[in-house]
Amino acid sequence: ADATNVIAEGEVMQLMNMHNAALDEASYLQVIRSKTAKLFEASARVGAILAGADATTEAACAEYGQALGTAFQVIDDVLDYTGDAAVMGKNLGDDLREGKTTLPLIAAMQRGTASQRELIQTAIETGNVDLIEQVVAIVASTGALDVARRAATAEARRAITAAEQLPDNEHTRCLIQLATQLLE
Repeated sequence: ADATNVIAEGEVMQLMNMHNAALDEASYLQVIRSKTAKLFEASARVGAILAGADATTEAACAEYGQALGTAFQVIDDVLDYTGDAAVMGKNLGDDLREGKTTLPLIAAMQRGTASQRELIQTAIETGNVDLIEQVVAIVASTGALDVARRAATAEARRAITAAEQLPDNEHTRCLIQLATQLLE
């Protein structure tokens, strides 16, 4: 029930921040940790609960899920500016079209010139995907994708560290292998 409430609150936070180019990294992380990461966390925690695990194991599973979910969402946001639409099943710029301020855009605005920041701000506030090629070029040229990838890598490493607290068995190794897929 707690997870459901947090996820609903995260959805409301995201809706309130649509087309908000002033969203900062901390607020962005709060949204994704309240949505995607909370869902992953709850799923991992429920597995531990159903298995009758002790509190330490349950906490490690929850930490794993939260970190993995955060890494997953950041990588998904990177793919919105680098991915292949045919492979991903979604078009480049879908997040921008919806007015979502994601970590690649936040980093690009922090690192870009005044005119680059203004263009990204306009694209976010209007959801104008006609500017997507310019936004992609800015995100790439400012190193914003590297910033986001490093953030995802840090979260994936946190997930691995949490999984390493679990008993060494084939299931734990699978969890570690899954998180390793999100490393830079």
